[in-house]
Amino acid sequence: MSVQAQVTLVITIISTILLAGGWIRPDLVALLTLLVLGISRLVSPDQALAGFSGSAVITILSISVIAEGFHNTGISYKLGQFMKKLAGTNEDRLITVITLSGAILSLFMNNIAAMAVLLPATMSLSRQTKVTPSRLLMPLAFGVIAGGMATLFTTSNIIASSALKDAGLRPFGIMDFLPIGFPVIILTIIYMRFIGKRLLPVRHPAGQANKFHLMREELLNVYQMDSSIWEVVIMRGSAMAGSSIRAGAWRTKFHLNVIGITRNGSFISSPSSEMVINEGDILLTQGEPTQNSLDPFGLKLTNDKPSSSSISNGDSAVAEIALDPHSNLIGKTLREIHFREKFNLTVLSLWRAGKPMHIGFAGKPLQVGDGLLIQGSATNLRMLNQERDFIFLEEDPDAIINPGKARTAGIIGLITLAIAIGGWYPISLVSLMGAVAMVLLGCLNLDEAYSSIDWKVIFLIAGIWPLSTAIISSGLSNHLVQSLMAVINTAAPIVIISLLLFLTMLLTNIMAGQAAAPIILAPIGLAIAKSTGLDPRMVLMTIALGCSLAFPTPIGHPVNIIVMGSGGYFYKDFFRVGWFLTVIIFVLILMGLHLFWGL
Repeated sequence: MSVQAQVTLVITIISTILLAGGWIRPDLVALLTLLVLGISRLVSPDQALAGFSGSAVITILSISVIAEGFHNTGISYKLGQFMKKLAGTNEDRLITVITLSGAILSLFMNNIAAMAVLLPATMSLSRQTKVTPSRLLMPLAFGVIAGGMATLFTTSNIIASSALKDAGLRPFGIMDFLPIGFPVIILTIIYMRFIGKRLLPVRHPAGQANKFHLMREELLNVYQMDSSIWEVVIMRGSAMAGSSIRAGAWRTKFHLNVIGITRNGSFISSPSSEMVINEGDILLTQGEPTQNSLDPFGLKLTNDKPSSSSISNGDSAVAEIALDPHSNLIGKTLREIHFREKFNLTVLSLWRAGKPMHIGFAGKPLQVGDGLLIQGSATNLRMLNQERDFIFLEEDPDAIINPGKARTAGIIGLITLAIAIGGWYPISLVSLMGAVAMVLLGCLNLDEAYSSIDWKVIFLIAGIWPLSTAIISSGLSNHLVQSLMAVINTAAPIVIISLLLFLTMLLTNIMAGQAAAPIILAPIGLAIAKSTGLDPRMVLMTIALGCSLAFPTPIGHPVNIIVMGSGGYFYKDFFRVGWFLTVIIFVLILMGLHLFWGL
């Protein structure tokens, strides 16, 4: 082994220990690794910095923007609601449904593309069910990786298939991976449901360690909104039909505040005070009504009392605000400042002296220390956030900023996925195209796009990237392969395949990607097949599947890196949950190669 290879091996071992130990932030370890490689001239300056423009960095950066576009337009919220219907709020069922969803989606598209769809939905589901993301995102990542082992659409599988084609052999078909990949999916789901869940950390996302946002349900519960929510039916001939909400003086006559209208089966959230009430409308109201006060006006309370969750749905959000201590509004009433008319937001309750007030507060002078629970569109909430008179205490994390752009975002997502599946262009270029389209067509603005990017992940990938370059250029990878060849010359086929599978797994987890390992090993695998008489398609299948044994480290697969920041994970979390899963899938792959490929 050359001196350069020895130094590279030492750097690799030290970096791995530091990443696994967690004593230093992983992104800082990555940058230190980059500097050491550059200063020692194991890589050129251009190679040391190449990771910042690498395909993995561009892909993950673009996927973050696309995911934010899905969040802003409400697609992720609706998908999260669908997953919630399947799983409920039980954590065990959530883990099962999320792992299965990741596996199913990755059967039909690139793993990173599948993660782009499911990551924001899982984060939304986490908020809806109050299950911390650290309990859900690793099952999602592992499900996506497992699903990728059952399809051709995974990067390493495509590279292995292309190597067969270039060698004049029959490439892999879409169904070739399924006989081994499908049992891997089932095993992964069972493992995460019964074993992995016991090893998952309970940790808040990065940047929220000290204070995790109150969910909308918690805000509504704190303000005791369940007791003040009612549905009122506008009966035929009602005296209130034909009048606007303002003209009807609902607060004065009935001690009610109109916060939503169900009309012809559609729900209108946060109606303006000028909206006209029609016969047959069902009003979602908040206050303290009595049926005796409603009867003379042709109004009727519904038999089923709605829950406070009816206040906030996909088109509206709730937030808690307080007066700024230097506000010009101190001493003024909500009625005097025309709060609803000015901001098109509804004040649901006022918090004063340790308890909520649900009615009669519109005429009370505002005081420093008052809390206001408000409801309305996310756009109007953002406009209010620009006002210096108010301080936002808690904002609905599922607020949908651009609900009118949901169809646009969906079309962009589908087109991006279709092009990615077609394989006409690299996934990095395709995902960047989708991200730019999201911004150009108004699904989010550039500031939102920039803020959506987890820069810790970007620096982690860019810092580790030159290490894989050094492993190749220093001859370390060749040395590992030559050592393997020396062992397998007289070994039995099962030993040869086992060692090749182990080497593939090892390189995958230290070279930070799904492309480098199969590119290096595919020609070597074909040479091994030729010298030993093994089926070259079986050998390349071994390499392809080994590249997906990326469970023990976050850098083994891009989807692990993507969830690392959002889940608040450390390097050791992946190893603790993933090493045993890797072992049992390793054995399962060998069994599958024996049963289906004649090993």
